Amino acid sequence: MLRRLHKDQPASFAFTPANEAWAKGQISKYPEGRQASAIIPLLWRAQEQEGWLSRPAIEHVAAMLGMAYIRALEVATFYFMFQLQPVGSVAHIQICGTTSCMICGAEDLVAVAKELIAKQPHTLSADGKFSWEEVECMGACANAPMAQIGKDYYEDLTPQMLRDLIARFSKGEVPVPGPQAGRYAAEPAGGLTSLTEYAAGRPKYNASAQAAVDIGDTVKRIDGTEVPLTMPWLGKPAAVKPAKAKASEPKPAAGQPADATGATVQEARAVSKGKPVSDGNSPIATPAATPEAKAPTTMGIKPAALSAPRGGKADDLKVILGIGPKLEALCHKLGFYHFDQIASWSAAEIAWVDDNLEGFKGRVTRDRWVVQAKVLAAGGTVAEAEKAAKA
Repeated sequence: MLRRLHKDQPASFAFTPANEAWAKGQISKYPEGRQASAIIPLLWRAQEQEGWLSRPAIEHVAAMLGMAYIRALEVATFYFMFQLQPVGSVAHIQICGTTSCMICGAEDLVAVAKELIAKQPHTLSADGKFSWEEVECMGACANAPMAQIGKDYYEDLTPQMLRDLIARFSKGEVPVPGPQAGRYAAEPAGGLTSLTEYAAGRPKYNASAQAAVDIGDTVKRIDGTEVPLTMPWLGKPAAVKPAKAKASEPKPAAGQPADATGATVQEARAVSKGKPVSDGNSPIATPAATPEAKAPTTMGIKPAALSAPRGGKADDLKVILGIGPKLEALCHKLGFYHFDQIASWSAAEIAWVDDNLEGFKGRVTRDRWVVQAKVLAAGGTVAEAEKAAKA
């Protein structure tokens, strides 16, 4: 099935302050350089907040994780758990249509969805409250036919039961998930035939349904205030008060576009923090500033800059591995328009530029701009420049 972003997209996306704190807590689980591992929980939280994943939401998550946008888009379009189009404001209904459910009447459930919601899947109902789709097996074959409504399973369904569920959800009720035909879990329809001694002391609902009742977020949008944001891996609760970032506080990959190769920060060549490394231009180059560093922008020596490109035309700096449109614009702002300018930078000048690339600190050293610029200034090809950078 082809999965594409919806044709109508919102102008922007931002996590609520509480969800932003939650997201940062998730990122903190992973070691430096591996933040991209948090991509699925952050995309899921964005969907939890809005109901579906928009392009601005995917871009926002990618920027938080220092990932190229295409990498985040690959994840969002691969997993069917992510909805790429608006869903019903009350609930999105996923009807299992695989073998067991199909044999037990899933087609009749689909007919109800077409009648009460919309004739086509992934289409909002007339009142905007519901949407539906048919999905592959969800692993509740013993309780077929079934549907996932919001986050929970509603099992042993008949067409009339589904009608009643939609009516109750529409009124603002949240019916108890689980089997709807009187079964406790997945025991025979006629009752238990073994382990009968355990039936007397069991909770009111089976474990899954009980958890759904206790948590209470079956079809609820999550803005982060419903549950305590306790994050034991941090050793303290995450702060949920919105706070304005200080001007000097780095924001990992804020607004970072995909570069020529689509490489992410996580895929970048490692730079030792313990000792200087050679950049191919000078014996020693200053290592890239780490995200924790907040040094004043006075490191090194500022390279000679131009007020405008020579001849009124700048070189295409975007062909340098690691430079995208925003970084090119930032270079122009600093007075750097040509390959030969970059090729001539000394170690001290590299240090100055690395420290003054707001939002992209350390990129000169990390992506070996000077090595690439030397090749390009001498008339070499982009492929030759990239090869030199990776050598």
